[in-house]
Amino acid sequence: MRFLREGQTLNQVEKFKLERHPLEVRQAIIDTYSKKGVESLHAVPGEVERLKWVGVYPQKQGGNAFMMRYKVPGGVLKAEQARVLGEVAGEFAQGPVSNPVFGNSFLDITTRQTVQMHWLRIEDIPEIWRRLEAVGMTTVQACGDSARNVLCCPVSGLDHEEVIDAYLVAQAINNYFTGNREYANLPRKFKMSVTGCVEDCAQAEINDIGLLPARLEDGTVGFNVRVGGGLSDGPRMASDIDVFVRPEEAVEITRGIAQVFGELGNRENRWTARMRYLVQELGPEGFREELDKRTSFELTPAGEELTKHYRGDHVGVHRQKDEGLYYVGLNVTVGRMSGESFIEAARLADEYGDGEVRLATDQNLILTGIPEEKLDALLAEPLLEKHSPNPGSFERGVVACTGSEFCRFGIVETKVRAAEWAREMDERVGDTGQEAVRMHFSGCSASCAQPQIGDVGFRGETAKKDGRIVEGVDIGLGGSLGKDAAFIDWVEGAKPTDEVPDALENVFRRFKEERREGERFHEWARRRRNGELRDTLRGRTPVEIGRK
Repeated sequence: MRFLREGQTLNQVEKFKLERHPLEVRQAIIDTYSKKGVESLHAVPGEVERLKWVGVYPQKQGGNAFMMRYKVPGGVLKAEQARVLGEVAGEFAQGPVSNPVFGNSFLDITTRQTVQMHWLRIEDIPEIWRRLEAVGMTTVQACGDSARNVLCCPVSGLDHEEVIDAYLVAQAINNYFTGNREYANLPRKFKMSVTGCVEDCAQAEINDIGLLPARLEDGTVGFNVRVGGGLSDGPRMASDIDVFVRPEEAVEITRGIAQVFGELGNRENRWTARMRYLVQELGPEGFREELDKRTSFELTPAGEELTKHYRGDHVGVHRQKDEGLYYVGLNVTVGRMSGESFIEAARLADEYGDGEVRLATDQNLILTGIPEEKLDALLAEPLLEKHSPNPGSFERGVVACTGSEFCRFGIVETKVRAAEWAREMDERVGDTGQEAVRMHFSGCSASCAQPQIGDVGFRGETAKKDGRIVEGVDIGLGGSLGKDAAFIDWVEGAKPTDEVPDALENVFRRFKEERREGERFHEWARRRRNGELRDTLRGRTPVEIGRK
């Protein structure tokens, strides 16, 4: 699939993809690079870029150090799969230096319901693939200019208020695109979500395609379609293109949208190649017209939207819709777990639940299908002391990317710092009146930790202090998704990281004093002027602000 507009020229990555299809890098790793060493990989032009199509990135440390990402469609893992992931982390993801908080062998749960590991060696990758494939897992298209992991509500099929169980739909979409060479060369990464719950758990507004529960006048239940959402530089909420699809039409509508993107998207400038720029250029109506030309059925106008609000997490003990069963969401602070702990989670899933471990978009995990009579014994397990179902509100809501520890774009360290800030805020501020305070920390402007949708968003930056250049952050407040979706406003720039805890304490103490009954932090922040919030972060009291 290739379409170049008149006057466009291919960027270098597009030229690499034309020279050899990126999916072919898999066999080259097995046959050549794993045997001849990392130098043989770097000797082939464009090959490092092609690695992404099999879920592999070089780490910033260079040499024979790689990150690998594992697809988990809809966030649903069988216990056996979780066990293998934990074993792989323990055996292969061994860093040279122990992290002061997380040790030297761990895995990360991501905001896209995937798992990623670091410090992998090129010679070990074929064996890791062999073990994954033996339990039905893959890394194919976990990265690269293709369809990434498909998001779904992590408790699909279990939730009381669910309109439709969307997991099988998410799985079908994933199965269609994974390994499909025709749609594995898009202008840029391609992110999809589908949910049947009313709480926007799959974050439709910030995906290239978002399928949200809807109902037609005749009672038919399916999905309304949103397109062109995304974060990073130039964040954009997805557009409503006035299309309703039945569950059996979901694969075809996503295929048609991918075709529009593949044929009309920008292959000249990678910085403006995401689908949101195409949607913005064509407009919702223009995009719908192009989609209508490329689908095998007539497009149906959108139905009644059924989303009520944005939930944000599933931590804690919750009743399932099946009588006598519960699911328990465990807090995994900033998504990082040891391989040993992940193996233990698999054991608990088998011993107490229905044999599934589910991953959530807030970097936490969920044990499902737990009979009431086993609940107390599960809650007494040692793993739940470390990964509590009842954490403080800040620790419960903190999300962080890998930051400068592993990413070549990262400006500041994120994981350790975010975990420390969250725990410190729980001690300093205490009960905020809401279950989770969503603090999202990205080490650069790429927004992998989704700071624009947090109650508080941090973006890595350099700062000046006492005549020195130090690590800092931009601070934004008031983001959310759901019925009142809006991105944060960046209210403070380049604040030295060692000043952040005091700034957060200032703003949350003011929130606790001024919040209206039932008001959440993002609602309070939105009714305050940015200048007021900035002054509060800087330690000025409301009285002082009023005198300004």
